[in-house]
Amino acid sequence: MKTDSESHQQMSERRKESYEKKRAEADVEKGLLIVNTGTGKGKSTAAFGMAVRVLGHGMKLGVVQFIKGALHTAERDFLGAAAHCDFVTMGDGYTWNTQNRDADIATARKGWDAARAMILGGEHQMVILDELNIVLKYEYLPIEEVLDVLSRRPPMVHVVITGRNAPDALIEAADLVTEMKLVKHPYREQHVKAQRGVEF
Repeated sequence: MKTDSESHQQMSERRKESYEKKRAEADVEKGLLIVNTGTGKGKSTAAFGMAVRVLGHGMKLGVVQFIKGALHTAERDFLGAAAHCDFVTMGDGYTWNTQNRDADIATARKGWDAARAMILGGEHQMVILDELNIVLKYEYLPIEEVLDVLSRRPPMVHVVITGRNAPDALIEAADLVTEMKLVKHPYREQHVKAQRGVEF
């Protein structure tokens, strides 16, 4: 009869073999289209985690924040001051604050013009389009135009798109999709307001 130590060693060896086999088979390198969506918290947070990695490698980062223009965010202060980061914020706040569809469409267009230049320009190794899914949900931009630009990006440009309700066509086009699931939230259960370092 095998001891716990022997069983653990055999299990670890099988895992290592499986990992090494998968790593050996992964021989493709390309720019990824990454979508963070869902009702749970963490979509933008995960994207900005990748932003830190990109900058840590000395790569160039582009960020366009849709919707959040009227809000102060620490990521804008921090990343916007980085030498290899171009950070653009567009929007006058959430749609229920502006209540002006024409103005929201015009603002989304300005943000998209900046995003398109970053995606197609070839200077940025990663472009984060924060809350673009909200813009697409309300049809402030045509999804067909967005997908066309994404399909024409240079081969090694990663694009990260965040926001709830990612369109099916975007999910289909993406290489990596993560859906954040809401299990508990302090705002909903405990009436805890948005706090520095957590939400902004």
